Amino acid sequence: MSEPRIYADANIPSGVVGYMRDKLRWDVLFVLEHTDLRRARDIEHYRFARQLGRTLVTLDHDYLDDRRFPPQEGSGVIVFSVPDERWLCRLLAAADQQVFRIEGAPALPLEGRKREWHIGETDDPDDRAGR
Repeated sequence: MSEPRIYADANIPSGVVGYMRDKLRWDVLFVLEHTDLRRARDIEHYRFARQLGRTLVTLDHDYLDDRRFPPQEGSGVIVFSVPDERWLCRLLAAADQQVFRIEGAPALPLEGRKREWHIGETDDPDDRAGR
């Protein structure tokens, strides 16, 4: 199984990008590490993620607007709703197991789809309790 290919937009904290790379072993393109991408508009990030064959990971709820970001034109988007980096890492670990590392998962498991992921969507009882 190959590493998940991720496009992390500018609102993902750099420490979390490190977690994705080091702990989850994801291949992450981080927008803030590329000066030519830092000031790009959201629609450009959406299209560039598609061109590169990467799932877009973000905290920006604007990406849930299907009129501005048609799902069929995307390589897959996960929008996380979390209070802090600790929760974001927990939900990323859940996404790793429930989306990217499941048996037979395609290279772009959310291609043409979007998913909003928030506290309460893991198999961890503490998550469901909001702890």
